[in-house]
Amino acid sequence: MSDTVIFSCSHWKDDPERMILPLVAANTAAIAGQRAVVFCTMDAVWIGTRGGIEGTGLEGFPDPETLLPEYIANEGEIWLCQTCAKPRNIGEDMLIKGARIVGAAKLVEEVVLGANHVAIA
Repeated sequence: MSDTVIFSCSHWKDDPERMILPLVAANTAAIAGQRAVVFCTMDAVWIGTRGGIEGTGLEGFPDPETLLPEYIANEGEIWLCQTCAKPRNIGEDMLIKGARIVGAAKLVEEVVLGANHVAIA
């Protein structure tokens, strides 16, 4: 069985609460020693870009500008959906440490290998 936990995130500035919660859960998994991945689709792909998390905070929730670097420091990974990154002209040169652009095949491969997939709606 895989120790990888993949958290889906499809929201960004449109719904900060739905953006922050996968980061909180993934960071908790990373702190617990699990391999944690936040798989970003749609506008959430901006999370993995330099400056992409700025101004996304929400009162009463952990600050994403603090949470994301902590998550990366805990060896968390950010995967940006290749299909979603392309029309937004997001390239490798724009990514933060810990982020990478991956195709759907990578997600499927990890799930087939036993990764747990969590969708926070």
